Amino acid sequence: MKILVIGPSWVGDMMMSQSLYRLLIQHHPGVQIDVMAPAWCLPLLNRMPEVSQALEMPLRHGALALGARRRLGLSRQKNGYHQALVLPNSFKSALVPFFADIPQRTGWRGEMRYGLLNDIRILDKYAFPLMVQRYASLAFDRQNAANLPNPLPWPRLTVSTQEIDQVLHAFIPDITRPLIGFCPGAAFGSAKCWPHYHYASLAEALIYCGYQIALLGSNKDHEIGKAINAMLPADVNQHCHNLAGKTTLEQAVTVIASCRGVVSNDSGLMHVASALDRPLVALYGPSNPNFTPPLSRQAKIIHLIFGCRKIGKGDNKQGYHQSLTAIQPDKVLIELKKLLSSNKK
Repeated sequence: MKILVIGPSWVGDMMMSQSLYRLLIQHHPGVQIDVMAPAWCLPLLNRMPEVSQALEMPLRHGALALGARRRLGLSRQKNGYHQALVLPNSFKSALVPFFADIPQRTGWRGEMRYGLLNDIRILDKYAFPLMVQRYASLAFDRQNAANLPNPLPWPRLTVSTQEIDQVLHAFIPDITRPLIGFCPGAAFGSAKCWPHYHYASLAEALIYCGYQIALLGSNKDHEIGKAINAMLPADVNQHCHNLAGKTTLEQAVTVIASCRGVVSNDSGLMHVASALDRPLVALYGPSNPNFTPPLSRQAKIIHLIFGCRKIGKGDNKQGYHQSLTAIQPDKVLIELKKLLSSNKK
C-alpha cells in the first residue's frame, strides 16, 4: 500500500501530523508513506521513521500556480499511490493528488473541494477538538474515524548523542553549564510572544542559578534575541547565546534535544521540544491551548485567559498581548524548576 500525504506548511502542524503516520504504520504494516511539504519542513520529516520519502513541494506557499500543480501531479502518476491524504484545508492543496489520478483522495471538506477529493470528511469539532485528532482520524475509513485510540501515539523525535556533541561544539562555547532553551519568536508575530524583557529577567535568574541559555528561532527572531541580550548585565550576557537565525532547523532540533528544559511561546519549536520530550513551559496568550497543546507529559502550560481571542495586533505599543505580559518571570521560573526537579527523579 502506498500513500501520498500532502503535509502542512507550518513546523508545529507538521510535528502534530506524525501521530497520523504512526497510526498508519500500526494499522497497515508495510505501508509506504510519502509526505509532500515545503522545504523548511523536510528536516522534521527526515527524522520521522514512519515516513518513507520526504518530498519537497516546490511551489511558493500560498500560490495557486494551477499549471505547475498539474505538472507536479502528472509527474506523480507513475508512483502508483493507492490513497492521498490531504491535511491542509485549502483548495489548492487538493490539486496535486487530483492531477496524479490517485484513486482515493481523502481530506476534510475545507474550501469546498468536491470533485478534487472523493473521500470528503465533514468535521465535527466536538468529536475532534484537537488538531492532532483531526489529522489522526484520517488514518481510518469513515465508519471507524471516530474511534481513535486513547491515548494517541504522540509525535516523537530522537537525536543521537553524536549529533548533540557536534552541534554543541559548533554553537556553545562552554558546555560545562547545563543548557536551557528559549524560543521567544512566533510565526504570527508579537501578539503570541512573551515579552523580551520577561525572557531577559528569566534568563538572568537562570544564569545566576548556574544555567546557560540558548535563544532559538528563525532569522526574523534574531532581533528579539538581540533585545534579550541587550537587557542582561555583562557578567550574565556571556552565558546567553543568541542562535536565532544562525542554526538550520535541523541544528535547532539538536540544540533543543540537548537542553535540560525549554521555555517557549506557542510556536513550531514548542511542538519540537514537546516531541523531544524535554521539560517544557509553554506560554499561551490569545491562542488556544485546547486546540494545539504540547503533546508531552513533561509540559506545563501557562495561560491566564479563558477561551481564545482572535490573534491580531498586541495590546501595547510593542505588540505584546496583555495576557502574555501578565505572566510574570517568577511564575515561569517556579514551574520550570518543578519540571527540572521532577525530571531528575
